[in-house]
Amino acid sequence: MDSFCKWDGDTLVLNILGRPRAKRDKIGKVKGKQLEIHVAEDPVRGKATGHLVDFLADEFGVGRSEVTVVFGTYNVNKQVRIHAPQKLPGVIPPR
Repeated sequence: MDSFCKWDGDTLVLNILGRPRAKRDKIGKVKGKQLEIHVAEDPVRGKATGHLVDFLADEFGVGRSEVTVVFGTYNVNKQVRIHAPQKLPGVIPPR
């Protein structure tokens, strides 16, 4: 993957650098081949990743079940797949 994101059919694949314990949830900057995402949750037993999934579902206009964590549930380096996103935040290039 040359970028932090790619399309696999109608599924968006994102490489994420998670930033737990933030003041608020927000999409940050692109850092190399990862998109920095801040979440207001502690990294305890996957809670921050669960919170991240909820945040991404809202940001992309999909149900929670449409966001799949491929790897990184207990790590800041993650990959997620978002099936058929209805909204694209500005940092995500259109297909």
